[in-house]
Amino acid sequence: MHSFALEITTITILSLVIMSNAISSKLKIPSVFILLIGSYLIYTMVPKLVPLDLKSSFDTLIIFCIPLIFMADVLHLHFKDVKKYGLEIFYLAVVSVSISIAVGTSLYYFDIFAGLSLGAYVTLFAINMATDAVSVQSVLSQFKAIPHQTKVLIEGESLGNDATAVIAFFFIGIPWMMSGEMSFATASSSALKVFVFSTLLGLLIAAFFYLVMKLFSDKRSEFFAFVVEAYVAYVAAEYFHISGILTLIVAIMGTKVFIDMDIDSKELSDSRFSRAYRRIRLDKIQATTTERLEYIYEMAKEFGYIAAAMIFFVLAEMVDFASLMQYWKEILIMFAITTIIRALSMAKFAFLGAKSRHIEPVGVEGWFVLTFSGMKGALSIILVHMLPADLPYIDMFESVTIGVVVLSIFVYGLTLWYYFMFVKPMKNIEIQE
Repeated sequence: MHSFALEITTITILSLVIMSNAISSKLKIPSVFILLIGSYLIYTMVPKLVPLDLKSSFDTLIIFCIPLIFMADVLHLHFKDVKKYGLEIFYLAVVSVSISIAVGTSLYYFDIFAGLSLGAYVTLFAINMATDAVSVQSVLSQFKAIPHQTKVLIEGESLGNDATAVIAFFFIGIPWMMSGEMSFATASSSALKVFVFSTLLGLLIAAFFYLVMKLFSDKRSEFFAFVVEAYVAYVAAEYFHISGILTLIVAIMGTKVFIDMDIDSKELSDSRFSRAYRRIRLDKIQATTTERLEYIYEMAKEFGYIAAAMIFFVLAEMVDFASLMQYWKEILIMFAITTIIRALSMAKFAFLGAKSRHIEPVGVEGWFVLTFSGMKGALSIILVHMLPADLPYIDMFESVTIGVVVLSIFVYGLTLWYYFMFVKPMKNIEIQE
């Protein structure tokens, strides 16, 4: 008899997504809370509703979900905002995260986590410094009181943060942990090499798909062109052993930039590009329109949310309270350390913004929102799952990461929700779609 495990699992996941959105709209609470609680309750109370063993298929699920999640996040950003706040985003997404991982790694000399090597500290903090754009968007999209500048910084930081954390994890942390030693010069050159080649590959893919999108003019084809581009960028980069996530971000953002140039007639008329280059770009043929882009944004958001929901379902299956209780001290220590490091890092950014004419100040409220928008989620779960199975402290890594993910979503999310619902409630009368 034919197995309907895939169909039943799909029905369950989509039904939970629908219900979480409906409850979120009625009660004005972030849907990610309902998604996490609901997925765990289904796994523990009605396991027959998820007959497909998602955990055993996690590697395949990762490849399927990552491009959709990050494509949605990149398309949500507007190039004009990235251009305006580029310096701030670079600091938050690259400089701040790198410093944070380095500070966390320095705790090795205080033997905070007994038995871990220096490379293991790099790996552990890279995993737990990666923020989750889906969780952040689920919380922040509820409120109109958050300034546009702060939202742009949070969205840009969450994307760049992930790329930085992934590079630190795969090309510094794991090699250092497995070999037992790595010089600063080797670590720096490895990270720089990955950054450069990932960016170049992303730009090439961006240019190619930008030209491809000029061959048709319907919104569905354009949307699926972005989907194909996201998968091609991720898979190609992984094939060449560079950063799939960074390549994907650069590719989608690059194509979006070229499209924005087409749409903005003023930009075209004032363009500095040479006439030959303009011919190569076929700039008289638009790749898409503003109206069709709105459809693409909405579809990308829904596909990304469903992909994230699948990751959360796996997280619900991975939760083992016995293991979490065994490492409860390590979980609380890691959560406290990462929170303090992020708060200090964001405070430094706020200070720079107040003193530097190149960085716009965000103020105390901006610092508060940026600090508590550092929720962890799908990427942290993905990274910890990619650790070598024979790692001596794999159980500790998994338990700490799951614990920090759950705590960050609920503690950070509830803090922001309480602040904007009760401390500043007047500007949040309606949920922002």
